[in-house]
Amino acid sequence: MRYLHTMIRISNVEESLDFFCRKLGMKEVRRHESPEGRYTLIFLAARDDQASGADESAPLVELTYNWDPEEYRGGRNFGHLAYEVDDIYATCQWLMDNGVTINRPPREGRMAFVRSPDGISIELLQKGDALPKAEPWVSMPNIGSW
Repeated sequence: MRYLHTMIRISNVEESLDFFCRKLGMKEVRRHESPEGRYTLIFLAARDDQASGADESAPLVELTYNWDPEEYRGGRNFGHLAYEVDDIYATCQWLMDNGVTINRPPREGRMAFVRSPDGISIELLQKGDALPKAEPWVSMPNIGSW
């Protein structure tokens, strides 16, 4: 058995690709459009999986866009996606500078949560040991839920 992907439904392709690709640094590795089924599937790989040349065998996120409008609720029921980052503080600052709300700041230098445009929780984890506690993160409050 081999893990293949996690699927999440999205309501806006451009907003979702901006979030996952431009802001989180993922890469679109393939796309499938089904006029008969009226949906588009977009598969994304994380940066370190790209660097290892593992795009096709890497665990992927599948963004599913249904062409007929639907309202998706309950993203929190899904749980979350988790990604390891080289510098949790730099990553969170980059995301904030690009309009992403840090729902759960990395107060202890180890873990943070943000949300995709469709409300999917994304956990960011510091690679290796936690970074030393630092401001503004230590004093930053939680915003919303994650």
